[in-house]
Formats: sequence, C-alpha cells, structure tokens
Amino acid sequence: MGPELVARLLAQPETTATADLLLISDPAELALAEADSGLAIDYATTPTEGRPLLVDNSTRRPAGEFERRKATEAGGRWAMDNLRVALDLAAKGEVDAILFAPLNKSSLHLAGLAESDELRWFETVLGVEGFTSELNVLPGLWTSRVTSHVSIAEVDAGVTRDRVAAAGRLLDSVLRGGAGIAAPRIGVCALNPHAGESGRFGRHEIDIIAPAVDDLRAAGVDATGPFPSDTIFLRARAGDFDGVLTMYHDQGQIAMKLMGFDGGVTIAGGLPVPICTPAHGTAFDLVGRRAATMGSMDNAFALATRLGLAARLG
Repeated sequence: MGPELVARLLAQPETTATADLLLISDPAELALAEADSGLAIDYATTPTEGRPLLVDNSTRRPAGEFERRKATEAGGRWAMDNLRVALDLAAKGEVDAILFAPLNKSSLHLAGLAESDELRWFETVLGVEGFTSELNVLPGLWTSRVTSHVSIAEVDAGVTRDRVAAAGRLLDSVLRGGAGIAAPRIGVCALNPHAGESGRFGRHEIDIIAPAVDDLRAAGVDATGPFPSDTIFLRARAGDFDGVLTMYHDQGQIAMKLMGFDGGVTIAGGLPVPICTPAHGTAFDLVGRRAATMGSMDNAFALATRLGLAARLG
C-alpha cells in the first residue's frame, strides 16, 4: 500500500508547505505510485522550493519487476536499500526525521535481515547501544514496550527492572519533547493476570515492575502501577494517563488498534533521529484498488515533522 499512500500524502498542499522533503525512490516506483493512486507526483530532480526532491536510488533497485501483493526477497531488499539511504542522510545530519510507508517484515527477512525487526536493524546501522523501543501513538495516548518482536516464551526474560525503568524514561522523554507535555502521566501495565494477584499468579509485579516504578518516580517520572492490563486502557481512554508502558507487543497493540486502527503511528524510539511510520501493515489485498485511508499516514507525517523540529531545536 506504500506507493499509493505516498502519492496521496504528496498530493496534499499542506505536506510540501510543512517541510522540505527528500523523496527516496526512483522514477519507476513513483510511476507505480501514480498508477495506484490516480494522482500525479510533482517531484523535482534538482532542489526546487515547494517540491519534494527525488533522491534517485535507481542504481540499487533489484533487476526486473517486483511481484506485487506478496512478500518477496526483491521487495524486501529494495525497502532496506531505500531506508539505508535515509539512515545515511540522518547520520550526516542532512535530515531531521524519517517517514517510511508500511513495510513487510517477511520481505525484510527474505532479503537477509538478521535482526528481529527494522528497529533493531536501525540500531545496528546507526551504532546505537542504549535502550530502544517502538512507541505507538494515537491522538492523546502514547505507549512504549519493554519487549517487542519476540516470542511469548522470551517475554519473561526480557521484563527486567532495568528494562522497565528504561522504557518508562524513554516514554517520558518523548512525551515531553514530542507531545509537548510538561508533566506526563504514565500508567504501567502488569505482566500477569490481575497484576499477579498478590503473587499468586507470578511475582513479576512485586519483584520487578513495582520496584522499577519506584525507580522512575525517584527519577522524576510521574509513573504509577503496575495495573492489570485488561483495565488500564479503559483508564487511559478516560484521560487518566498520557502514556501507557506495556510489557510486550500485543498487550498494547491490541488495545491501541481497537481504539484507533486508522490513525495509529509507530515511532522508533531511542534513536538519534526520529523515525515514524503508519501503525498498520502493507494491506496486500487492497493494492491497486485506490482504497487507501490516510489517517495513519497523515498522523505519521505530522509526528515526523514535529519530532524532527523538536530534535533540531534541542
């Protein structure tokens, strides 16, 4: 769905009025985007005010046509090659933020991605050694994760006091800088049913999560919990929290997608450059049908520009 989303985003006059854009692709991909969307993309090949500048990556494009509506090695390699150009530009200080259209992780792994997901790959390319986490955003609510793209069997080992505290500090920092909230309120999820039922269903809440919440509060973060994960998002929806710290992927993602699937954004948090993307997938079944909805892409662009400006201003 990416080409159509990009074409529709660029067709909106406010997009090019908001930021100076580098469009990393090639003419063949842009022609595909125009065909998918029925819209012409007004890009430039030399710097031109008010028009996105094409960073032509044709020399790295795999030979032949990509098979559409399917995860392929060629498609995954092309996505990674374009992202690498963006990461190189960020490392040189030539861009303030990166926005990418939805990608398919199966394609990335077919293309040789050794890491579990693109965030871990971004870490490798940019040489990041600190804690990173996907942040998921709906208007008025942000979440971060202690563990992410790992099996449920690996979650137990990944939920440590240090990682819970690190994820909370990251969420607090981004809420202050990106959302502009001076004193963010963060609710922390339990891991076990009923928040462990006083240890009956596990001691993670007693031995790990609650002490990490104490660490966060000692560091000036307004964190409370742990709260049972089957009710915390009801409180979040009612406005009790600005952010929710979850322990694993689906604990937050199921709730967030039920609350606002068409508007969600994923941010790669903890990197030296803000990287945003729509929270939905590639929607292979809708490709070529001109059925794209723009809520998540529009929100991702708005967040990328806001976070990029905040990073530039320090």
